Amino acid sequence: MKQEIIVINNPDAKNLIFGQSHFIKTVEDLHEALVNTVPGIKFGLAFCEASGPRLIRTSGTDEAMVALAATNAKTVGCGHTFFIFLENAFPINVLNAVKMVPEVVRIFAATANPLEVIVARTKQGGGVLGVVDGGQPAGIEKSADVAYRKDFLRKIGYKL
Repeated sequence: MKQEIIVINNPDAKNLIFGQSHFIKTVEDLHEALVNTVPGIKFGLAFCEASGPRLIRTSGTDEAMVALAATNAKTVGCGHTFFIFLENAFPINVLNAVKMVPEVVRIFAATANPLEVIVARTKQGGGVLGVVDGGQPAGIEKSADVAYRKDFLRKIGYKL
C-alpha cells in the first residue's frame, strides 16, 4: 500500500462538499437534490465510478465548476467519491439534502478552507483515509472572539 496526500485545487476558495456514494445514479440524484433545495444555485459535480467503464461522471449548472470538480475527482482518483463545488449557496444550505440522497454513504468535508485528502493506493485502486480541513487551532477564543462570532453569525443571517 502507498499513501499520498492530495491538495485539492480550489483557487477561488469556493465552498465544496467531498463525499462518498455507491451507485452511478448518484450524479442525477445529487443534481436534483441541489437544484430543488436552492433555486438558482450554481454548482459543479463530479463522481468517480468504481466499476464498469470507471468514468468520472459530471453534472452541474456552471461549466467552470463542473471542470473544477472533474479535475479534483481525477486527481484524487478514488472510486465512488464525489466533489460538489458551490456558488450562490453554502454547504449548510444543501448538506441535509445531499445526505438524504440514498446513494450517499458519507461526507468527508464541507468547507471553503484549504483541503487535503489522505489517500491509500493498492493494486485495486484508491481509498480515502481522511481529510485535513483548514489549519491547526491557534488558541482558545476569548470574550472578544465570542462577541465577534455571535455578531458575525447575526450579520450574515444565520442567527437572530
